[in-house]
Amino acid sequence: MSNMSAGREFCQIWSGASEAPWVIAEVGQAHDGSLGMAHSYIDAAAEGGADAIKFQMHIADEESSDREPWRTKFSFQDVTRFDYWRRMEFTVGQWVELRRHAEERGLTFLCSPFSLAAIRRLEAMDVAAWKVASGEVTNRLLLDAMTATGRPVLLSSGMSSLAELDEAVALIRGAGCPLGVFQCTTAYPCPPEKIGLNLLAEFASRFDCPVGLSDHSGTIFPSLAAVTLGAKLIEVHVVFSRDMFGPDAKSSLTFPQLKQLTDGVKAIHAMTSHPVVKDDLAGGMEELRQMFGQSLVAAVDLPAGTLLEKVHISCRKPGHGIPASKYLGLIGKQLNRAVRSGEFLALTDFKP
Repeated sequence: MSNMSAGREFCQIWSGASEAPWVIAEVGQAHDGSLGMAHSYIDAAAEGGADAIKFQMHIADEESSDREPWRTKFSFQDVTRFDYWRRMEFTVGQWVELRRHAEERGLTFLCSPFSLAAIRRLEAMDVAAWKVASGEVTNRLLLDAMTATGRPVLLSSGMSSLAELDEAVALIRGAGCPLGVFQCTTAYPCPPEKIGLNLLAEFASRFDCPVGLSDHSGTIFPSLAAVTLGAKLIEVHVVFSRDMFGPDAKSSLTFPQLKQLTDGVKAIHAMTSHPVVKDDLAGGMEELRQMFGQSLVAAVDLPAGTLLEKVHISCRKPGHGIPASKYLGLIGKQLNRAVRSGEFLALTDFKP
């Protein structure tokens, strides 16, 4: 299967009600320009149970300038943001090897482009789908280039108004591209009150497409909640340690957390895709019902001929005899034999 075919299958999985949500491990710039580190992230994401791994393709000369400001001045070695993007670059051959490695580990390779040149390179690499970063939703030049390929488009909503999202969605739909929309809050890390889980249902209704959560909280809780609410796509930043260098470390998941998340997503999918009929569930537990239930017994020694009163009755495990729930039906009945205290009662112990 080509990676393009994998991308189409990927899109079908988002819209298939019986399919589990996809978890995308976002590396971003956590590799800090190290090719070896980038490959290490692929292995760790695969071990963590992710379905896809996502990078960002930055080509400094094609997307930036010396006028670009720092979002957060974190780098000790890069004088300008332009210098930082240049240090993050990999060659085309190195990107091809990263994609090959991801596919060998069973991961769909995704990469956000930030320039027309990056789109051309990723198109030549047969990338599975386009991930549009929050800051590029209104970039018609890039959107037109991406949608011209017909590939699936994943749209992050972090910096956009509803009107801007409407326009981008219309453009993507007009090009016939499969679509997924992420609720995303551009805050690093994002506090719980700004996650915006309510927007998942709003986006699903408004855009009639699979929706997801792109989370920057640094915890697994928003993503698990999102899956419970029907999200088909989950994207989380990942890092080997939140003490690592870089602007996104504090808003990322560690790989043990990623494994907890992917296990949780699978468990939630199993729960939500298998509705239970309560009576069927109870009907299949008769043996347990008898084991844990209680049956009626004599509370005291009772001679033959006793007219049963409530004070004469108690109950004990197991529930193989007359159920405790039936005690009212025995009140006033006459014993046809003597019964010892604690002895289980049977219907044959009473006169008709």
